Amino acid sequence: MRSVEAQLLHRPPGLGAGEVVRHLLALQAQDVPAAHLAFRARSATLTVSDVEAAWRGREIVRTWGPRGTLHFVHVDDLPWMHALTRRETSTLRRLRQEGVTGDDLLPLIDRALTGQGPLTKAELEERLAGRARGQGVVHLVALAAFHGLAVLGPLRAGKPTYVHAADWLGAPVRPEPDRERALAELALRYRRAHQPSTPEDLAAWSGLSLGEARAGWRLSADPGTPAADGPVVRLAPAFDEYLLGWRSRDPIVPAGHARAVFPGGGILRPVLLVDGQVAGVWARRGGDVTVTPFGDLPPGLLDDELADVRRFLGRPLPG
Repeated sequence: MRSVEAQLLHRPPGLGAGEVVRHLLALQAQDVPAAHLAFRARSATLTVSDVEAAWRGREIVRTWGPRGTLHFVHVDDLPWMHALTRRETSTLRRLRQEGVTGDDLLPLIDRALTGQGPLTKAELEERLAGRARGQGVVHLVALAAFHGLAVLGPLRAGKPTYVHAADWLGAPVRPEPDRERALAELALRYRRAHQPSTPEDLAAWSGLSLGEARAGWRLSADPGTPAADGPVVRLAPAFDEYLLGWRSRDPIVPAGHARAVFPGGGILRPVLLVDGQVAGVWARRGGDVTVTPFGDLPPGLLDDELADVRRFLGRPLPG
């Protein structure tokens, strides 16, 4: 149960969207609807509108974070998080694969984004005048993000947008110059939100080398054990940090059902959690939720969770 409380899945009252992100350190957000549901799993009162307000209000920022994956990060944490998680090598390789080459790529995307506000991929492709198309545009933005010049704006008609960091945040993201200080902060905050955990878990989650993860571990203090809050039943979304935050989740995923949770191809299905253990998977179509448990469940166990998911999605139960 320590992991449940550390991950806020007991839903402590009074936390805003920014406070949830700040506690978790970063919240996986390559799938925005799933990220919304990750907030719901940690708060009985937050709504989609609350999350969107924190995003549009620049309290939380969607950007490339740990492992080069899109996450929500608290704006105050961007400088030191950026110092540790920015990656350029894989982005440059992907640009070459997309046929986007030249020694002016950073000035090119800088000019295309500056002063324009959030742009969709199609709008940005037009401004790039043939220099990049399709995923090449996205990788160009990732290159700009590596240099602190770009983040993702809110969705527009369900499509991602990209915006110059100076336009969205008031200034480019400047990485924390003291790497040791950044490592200590990363390790402390990771340990607080991921209990129990090891330096190997931190390395897997962050994308840092094991040596740096161990260095951060030595620099950080033990955050203490969170207080247990009783039995918890929760429907966690796809790509939830409770599943992705450790090197292995074998202790909480029944071996005989691992393929149902991790079917391959980078997919991680939404899961039913019962007292910290994965007890099934679930899916939704619109506001309809279907739960497939791995075994028999007590009658009524899921009633409150099902009702709350529907509440969050704007589909209250009839009657």
